[in-house]
Amino acid sequence: MSAPRLRLGILKTGRPPTPAIPLFGTYPEMFIRLLGPETYYYRVYAADEGELPDSAGACDAYLVTGSSAGAYEDLPWIAPTEDFLRSAMRKAALVGVCFGHQLMAQAFGGKVIKSPRGWGLGEQEYRVLKPQPWMDAATPFRLPGSHQDQVVELPPGAEVIAASDFTPMGALAWTDQRAISMQLHPEFEPAYAKALIEVRRGKVYTDAQADVAIASYAGPDDRARVGGWIRAFLAGVS
Repeated sequence: MSAPRLRLGILKTGRPPTPAIPLFGTYPEMFIRLLGPETYYYRVYAADEGELPDSAGACDAYLVTGSSAGAYEDLPWIAPTEDFLRSAMRKAALVGVCFGHQLMAQAFGGKVIKSPRGWGLGEQEYRVLKPQPWMDAATPFRLPGSHQDQVVELPPGAEVIAASDFTPMGALAWTDQRAISMQLHPEFEPAYAKALIEVRRGKVYTDAQADVAIASYAGPDDRARVGGWIRAFLAGVS
């Protein structure tokens, strides 16, 4: 008899630009495509609209999505979401991506700022600094990036497992709970990442920034590989 499917709660903390949703879906839908529609029992919670699980035990694991918000902003839903993450510590596995990476770090005692380094935009490469059992290899990986905020102080119990010179705390694993997080976006298909850049061209990014970022997508992309890492990590959740 096969083991029952894991219950994965997705905490939605933002949404793509409205014109992009019919083509690419919402952030939870992107993660469900990445991880496989039949892999888990999924439940989406609109954390950015005040919806959170009744208790940490509602799901076996939780994944926190990206957002245009800053983890340090005084938005009414951020503190309750941090409280929920702390309540889930050692009770459920946690995965954070981009904003989720930052919010987890902040919730557990780290620090996030709007970085003076500016935008990390386009396909970016991270070095694996500390290989994990759920990784296939310690070779570098490339994924879309879209952030100007960064984790600048590690929370207790966390260690850096992958990084670039631009993002020194690019991926974390916790030693005191079942939790991992990363700044880059394995859920972003390159077509969506490029569409997002074009929507923000001339508003958020200069033409020069946009052009360089678009050109970066001519290189390889490791979203399928890193999606496999997330599945392997969650496979260890009892």
